[in-house]
Amino acid sequence: MESKVIKIALLGLGNVGTGVYKVLENQKDLLVKKIGSQVEIKKILVRDKNKKRSDIVNSELITDNWQEIIQDEEIQIIVEVMGGIEPAKTYILEALEAGKNVVTANKDLLAEYGKDLLNMASLHNKDLAFEASVAGGIPIVRPLKQCLAANNIYEIMGIINGTTNYILTKMTYENLDFDKALEEAKKLGYAEADPTADIEGYDAARKIAILASLAFQSRVSFKDVYVEGITKISTADIEYARELGYVIKLVGIARNVNDNIETRVHPMFLPKDHPLASVNDSFNAVFVRGDAVGEAMFFGRGAGELPTASAVVGDIIDIGRNIIHHSTGRISCTCYNNLNIHPISEVETSYYLRMKVKDKPGVMASIASVFGNHDVSLASVIQKHRTQGKAEIVIVTDIVKEKYLQDALQIIKGLSIIEEISAVIRVGDKN
Repeated sequence: MESKVIKIALLGLGNVGTGVYKVLENQKDLLVKKIGSQVEIKKILVRDKNKKRSDIVNSELITDNWQEIIQDEEIQIIVEVMGGIEPAKTYILEALEAGKNVVTANKDLLAEYGKDLLNMASLHNKDLAFEASVAGGIPIVRPLKQCLAANNIYEIMGIINGTTNYILTKMTYENLDFDKALEEAKKLGYAEADPTADIEGYDAARKIAILASLAFQSRVSFKDVYVEGITKISTADIEYARELGYVIKLVGIARNVNDNIETRVHPMFLPKDHPLASVNDSFNAVFVRGDAVGEAMFFGRGAGELPTASAVVGDIIDIGRNIIHHSTGRISCTCYNNLNIHPISEVETSYYLRMKVKDKPGVMASIASVFGNHDVSLASVIQKHRTQGKAEIVIVTDIVKEKYLQDALQIIKGLSIIEEISAVIRVGDKN
């Protein structure tokens, strides 16, 4: 067992950075046994050096000067937990170019510039680890790159945003409307003051882009993901879902369909017996289908100080072992394919539609005629809430190509009998 010390620098000291500091301190003695070397934080980079911080952090480690870190040859691992695109991107590229290994939790950066970062790591034979970038403390990046490497993965589905899952759970089981559920999520710290990235699906889209790249060995970026959020989901939709045997979840989906990748994030009717349907509150889960493993699900805390720190420190341990055994850069970028991205218009699925119509004879026949002319077949129709000459109808279609459904809806919207198309939600398959 070598007696050397592996020195690291921490970029950022927010919730996650503080969590990483705590875990490293708590694991200090055990890390020697787990890695074969001590791990020591030498520097912590912050924006404001004079800001009052937790007493648990050694203030002598704090700096606001990046050059103190990049020019220090003793520092072998850079841990980036500051978030955002810049200056994180510049720091990581400079660190790799300087021969340092990097751990990052930065999903925004990886979803946009993962190719550039991984290419730089490969060029200099260094490790770039990012387990914490998706689903917090749940191990999924390393399983896709290593444990499941024997598989052809053909589908990943995930509940990968705790904020939206908490909101939908409250709407489902406590009958709260969206605004009240969001307000409660903010009070509990699950939602940011500006929750746009969560409730509009952008956070989940960045994560599914990373997972798709790993699963299908082909580069998928944030811009390749079709995104819808949960702001239009109503308690009426949740009640209809329950009546039909489903629950509504915001789901990230990545599929390999005949060597075409489809990646999307949107609300979905999930059958109540689907493994993801019972994932509630702020928990996350990722469901994987592969040709050898069959089905596997990874479940746990998808965010938070210590769950995310768990993943970050796990990466530090992995890189530390590689340093000791002179094997950094052992697993570089795995995107050796160049598969096409399937546009949302070509996706095939079933749909739930809720409409308000005029309550008069021939309405359903007119709607069915338009759908029939666009190759949209109807699996079930429910009519309720007839008041003052209006009615609400709910339709579930058979599996249909997205572009056919959207073409039909454009015509239906123009019919004089239609008051409103209130909801269009995709439906998961019942196995």
